[in-house]
Amino acid sequence: MDEPSSWTFTGIALPDGRRRDLHVVDGLIAPEAGPGARVVDADGLLALPGLVDLHTHLREPGQTEAETIATGTAAAARGGYTATFAMANTSPVTDSGARVRALRELAAASGKHGPSTEVVAIGSVTRALAGEELADLDSMLAVGVRVFSDDGFSVPTADLVRAAMEALLPFDAVLAEHCQDPTLAGSSACCHEGEVSRDLGLHGWPSIAESVVIARDVQVAGYLGARLHLCHVSTAEGVEVLRWAKARGVRVTAEVMPHHLLLSVDDLRQSFEGGAGDTTYKVNPPLRSADDVEAVRQALADGTIDAVATDHAPHRPSDKDKPFPEAKPGMVAVEQALSVVVETMVDQGRLSWAQVADRMSHTPARIGALRQQGRPLVVGEPANLVVVDPSARTVVDRDRSLSLARNNPYHGRSLPDPVVATFWRGRQTFTRG
Repeated sequence: MDEPSSWTFTGIALPDGRRRDLHVVDGLIAPEAGPGARVVDADGLLALPGLVDLHTHLREPGQTEAETIATGTAAAARGGYTATFAMANTSPVTDSGARVRALRELAAASGKHGPSTEVVAIGSVTRALAGEELADLDSMLAVGVRVFSDDGFSVPTADLVRAAMEALLPFDAVLAEHCQDPTLAGSSACCHEGEVSRDLGLHGWPSIAESVVIARDVQVAGYLGARLHLCHVSTAEGVEVLRWAKARGVRVTAEVMPHHLLLSVDDLRQSFEGGAGDTTYKVNPPLRSADDVEAVRQALADGTIDAVATDHAPHRPSDKDKPFPEAKPGMVAVEQALSVVVETMVDQGRLSWAQVADRMSHTPARIGALRQQGRPLVVGEPANLVVVDPSARTVVDRDRSLSLARNNPYHGRSLPDPVVATFWRGRQTFTRG
């Protein structure tokens, strides 16, 4: 990886379609080329602000056989990201200010030059993710944490949701909710409830298990005037409740995952033909119906869903090499997130490149209160950017991933391969060989 230096991209397109020479000097967007600038002919290329992932599982500390901060952020940079929000479900859980500081120290020490993206700690809502009492929110707020989530579990009761929101409200911090009612979709639920789950004999995960939690939480947030963010919205019912809440002025935002934009429960069914099923397709919430896929695509296009996040969830092979119901849920996603958005949204005319910049950079940075990320590519701003080739494609090969994990649902698929290079604070953190 190169240290910060001078670059000039001649004739590069910006998200609004204008072409210009883009200069990077000492970590900033500059008005002119710096001394000894590396000049790149950018004809046919596009510059986007560095992508911001609100939902990443970096697994460190405690689960480093699956991923480390160094490998996870390298994979993120490969995907065009300059910031990754690290979920709290590590070992130990990030549930206090001391553990937030420890995570930051791990990140600073990772890799030869530190992490390949900014690493932003998400604090847990409840202590040890147990859903019984609030975590030490005050100490995490005091060290600057602004996003809190028990991802993997819903906050179990409305009174705990209310107590957490009341604690976060003075700081304008956000509760990011995993929407899964365990009385409707418990730990054994592993397939979208419907014809496929019945045919395969798998325990169903019904759409209403998502939407009833959304309905509860948006009403609490609306009552308090608090901020709520909905993780991995995956169903038409969830989108419907989200639209209802936004129409009433609730301060709610939402994200969708790449796999819910591209894949469906029919992909899971096909994987069972002649075999035991591909556990790479086991994810939580599960792959949904074609109607749900259409609903979340439309919601992302019209802004009802605010952002694309990845839910990058690396696992050891031994955690996936099990019968489908017993395998751990999750997919690696960060390297192909932009690829999937291009395939499903840009190439289908549903999103412009300016809207991609909004959904994958500007808005996630705003939700997560990052002041130096998601900025426009204008003079004086931090040089956090990704250089994109809109026409490039490749067949995804999981063995070429920069992640330690190989549970990649896109393996063997032809997808766009847009990321040419990524720069964080002017330092090149990825370049396509």
